[in-house]
Amino acid sequence: MKKVLVTIFACVLVFNLTSCKSESESTTKTTPTTTEPKKSTAAFSVANAKTNIKFTAYKTTEKIGVAGSFKKIDITHGGEGANIKEAINNTEFSIPVSGLITKDSSRDYKIKKFFFGVMNNTKLLSGDLKLVDDSNGIANITMNGETKAVPFTYTIHRNEFNMKAIIDINTWNAGKALASLNKVCQDLHKGSDGISKTWSEVDLNISTTF
Repeated sequence: MKKVLVTIFACVLVFNLTSCKSESESTTKTTPTTTEPKKSTAAFSVANAKTNIKFTAYKTTEKIGVAGSFKKIDITHGGEGANIKEAINNTEFSIPVSGLITKDSSRDYKIKKFFFGVMNNTKLLSGDLKLVDDSNGIANITMNGETKAVPFTYTIHRNEFNMKAIIDINTWNAGKALASLNKVCQDLHKGSDGISKTWSEVDLNISTTF
């Protein structure tokens, strides 16, 4: 009888230990969950809109245009409102340099490495937009470790906001980066006069469709 009781006790003990182990394992195993980014419910949201960031740089003394764009923009603050002006005004943004596209992979690599890569801490172009009146605004853009104000003009037609500006790279003390790019592209930036030139002026054309 004593042996039977010992055997029963042992079985119960093993069962309890096994049960605890299984329970412990079941509590530690969790199903991974993903959280979808919450979209804005504002009437007008820049984050929910489609934004195209286009630029035109220039080469050779004849000033031949080279078009490009950035495929991504992140809205870091603001960007919402009851109308388009309200949504655009005071919007803060960042643009990853890695998203630069000119439809020439070799050129893209050179611009990223020998231009932006030479600048001080410029993996992102960041800034904010402020509307001054019904057709003018100021963009505070940070590049090469410096923040400079860039005036721009804008129009609003139906559900589209369009802004245009001209920036001078030298404003951000980026002459070293410009010279670096011109050196690696020296032959490609030569015109009919044999002079290699990379212009410091760049045209910006940015549109946001809500």
